[in-house]
Amino acid sequence: MIFSVSDIKKKRQKFRSDLTGGKILRFVGSFSPLVSRLIEKQGFEGIYVSGAVISSDLALPDLELFTLSELVERGSALAQHSSLPGLVDADTGFGGILNVARTTQKLEQAGFCGLHLEDQKSPKRCGHLDNKKLIDIKEMQKKIKTALKSKTDTAFLISARTDARGVEGLDKAIERAKAYVEAGAEAIFPEALETEEEFKKFREAINVPLIANITEFGKSDLLSSKILEQIGYNIILYPVTSWRLALKAVEKGLKQLAIDKHQKNLLNEMLTRKELYTLLNYEEYSKWDQDL
Repeated sequence: MIFSVSDIKKKRQKFRSDLTGGKILRFVGSFSPLVSRLIEKQGFEGIYVSGAVISSDLALPDLELFTLSELVERGSALAQHSSLPGLVDADTGFGGILNVARTTQKLEQAGFCGLHLEDQKSPKRCGHLDNKKLIDIKEMQKKIKTALKSKTDTAFLISARTDARGVEGLDKAIERAKAYVEAGAEAIFPEALETEEEFKKFREAINVPLIANITEFGKSDLLSSKILEQIGYNIILYPVTSWRLALKAVEKGLKQLAIDKHQKNLLNEMLTRKELYTLLNYEEYSKWDQDL
C-alpha cells in the first residue's frame, strides 16, 4: 500500500473536514504497520504515533531520548500503511525554534496529517508523571508560530499540547491554551486532565478543536468516546493501548510456552497463517509474479 503525494494531500483535507464534523475521531496508537491496518479494519478513524510507544519500542523510558530521525523512520511506516490519517507526537520539537522548523518539515514530508508540540522543558517527561517543568508561554508561542510558518501544506494540522494542569493547575492550563490559540495553534491538547468536569471546563474556555488523551494507568478518568463527543471534543487518543495489549499477550504466551514446552495450547491466541496473509495482502503481491 503506497500513497502518493496527491493521496496524502487528499487524506489531510478529509481529516481537516472530519475534524470539525461534529463526530469525535478515535485515534489509536500503533507500533507496527500491520497494527495500523488492524486499527483501520476495526473502524477507528485515525492512527496515532506516540512518543511513549517509540521510546518503549527502543526499550527506553519516555524522556525524549529518541531522535527526530528515529521518529521519522519508525513513525512514517506506521502512518503510510493505512488509509487513515496519522497524527504524530512531536514532543518539544526536538529543541529550539530552528529544531521545531525542521521537525515540522520532516514530519509533514513523512506523510502525517498533523503533529502536536508540547510546552515542557527538555528533557520532557511522560505527561502523566509528576515533576514536569514548563517553558515560558512566549517561548511556546514562538514554537507554534514557527511550526505554522514551516509547513507547506495548509491542511497539515499544528496542535499545541499544554502540560500545565499537573504543574500550575487547571486555570493556568486554560490560560496557556488561550495564549497558544492566539499564536495560531489549530488545535489544543490539554494533557492529564483528571475528571469529566475538567474536560468540560476546557471545552467551555477554548474555541478550537480539542484533543483528549485517554491513556491507561494515568491521571485522567477513562471517559468513553461517547461522553467526550457529547462534551464537544474532536479527537480522542488511545496512545499506548495496542502496545500494552500486545506486550501482555506476548508475556502470557511465552510463560505458557515455557511451561508446556509446545505451542499447541496457544494456537487459539494467535492469528492464523490465513489471517496474517490476508492482513499482508499476500495474494495481491503474488499477482505481480504471475504477470511477469
